[in-house]
Amino acid sequence: MRLPPSLPRWTAGPQDAGSRLDKFLAAPDRLGSRSRVSTALERGRVFVNDVEMTRADAARPLAPGDAVLVWADRPGSAARVPPAPTVPGAVRILHEDEALVVVDKPAGMLTVPLTARAGALSVQDHLAALFRARGMKSPLVVHRIDRDTTGLVVFARDPRAQAALAKQFRQREPQRIYLAVVCGRPEPAEGIWVDTLVWNGDALVQEAVGPRHPRGARAVTRYRTVERFTESALLELQLETGKRNQIRIQAALRGHPLVGERQYVYGRRAGQAVEFPRQALHAHRLAFRHPASGAPVVFEAPLPDDIATLLARLRTGR
Repeated sequence: MRLPPSLPRWTAGPQDAGSRLDKFLAAPDRLGSRSRVSTALERGRVFVNDVEMTRADAARPLAPGDAVLVWADRPGSAARVPPAPTVPGAVRILHEDEALVVVDKPAGMLTVPLTARAGALSVQDHLAALFRARGMKSPLVVHRIDRDTTGLVVFARDPRAQAALAKQFRQREPQRIYLAVVCGRPEPAEGIWVDTLVWNGDALVQEAVGPRHPRGARAVTRYRTVERFTESALLELQLETGKRNQIRIQAALRGHPLVGERQYVYGRRAGQAVEFPRQALHAHRLAFRHPASGAPVVFEAPLPDDIATLLARLRTGR
């Protein structure tokens, strides 16, 4: 079988001699969890020295020089997920050209369809239906934001643009700025949050661990208080790393969970009086290099109506 040359490839070093294949791939800078590795093996997406692996090969010991590849979008390897319904106009397209599509995602919509939530609305399904009606290929996912987080998401129009954008995100080049309403008022008013996190693939949550944890990944967020209220504050947050749920868990770890947060809440929950039906988090600004021209591009999405209404209520003390 001829494998695409652009596939992610990792070469086992002397320190990996004898390591299990699944453990090697579960490292944070590879697939990130044993559950993802198991799925990839089950669906024929993992290759060692260009030979397809199966679940029976999970414990295969690696030798120095072994080339491990993952073909994430191998044709025919995806789980069958029923097409999700689409809602005309549910996703606002902010920019579209020959290489990319930038959208403003509403709350309650997945970025991409998930097997565990078959039938749930997703931005990718919406765009696929829209582009199919135009006789065009569906855009390809580059990055994601949480289902109940609103704001900017970028999709690629072709594999080359997808690879170029994905590389920028892996290298932490894009500027990603969020706006969030948190319980309480962080002190100092601005600063930097640094934690070591591990993704729990069974519970589907991030967990804080010590800096020496073998699977720990460094998470860094810069924050600045934009406005203070009686029991809460509006923050501007810039991601220096892009771990899943990063802002949500880091804010909660400091006693300032996002208003409306249901998952990451520790100890006494501050600001119980501030009611909101979802986490008050919005992907506001995204800057990166255009994948075709290399020119810098900047996009902004205004606050959604529900967060704007929340802020108006907080300003009046209601």
